Amino acid sequence: MSRSWHQFLKSTYRKEPISSFILTVGAVDAVIGGVGDRWSLMTVGVGLVGVAIAVRWLRFRQPWLDISTRAPIHYLPSRSSRTALPMLSQSRKQPPH
Repeated sequence: MSRSWHQFLKSTYRKEPISSFILTVGAVDAVIGGVGDRWSLMTVGVGLVGVAIAVRWLRFRQPWLDISTRAPIHYLPSRSSRTALPMLSQSRKQPPH
């Protein structure tokens, strides 16, 4: 495998980890099902590959589905409206007997 092909696969897998994982599982299922003459496993694998391609296509067509590009939601204000509490000091009093 050439170096550029390896870099392409690595960057694609990092950009779309969920669809890449589904694609990998589907491809492995399809190969095992095809080689082992198990048509049901091959059908599941081909279906998973189709689902992975559809998920990737939807995310490409509708970028609003991409969660990573949204602005973060802050539930708490950046500063508190309360004043800071005073520092506590240890007193040297004897505990009661």
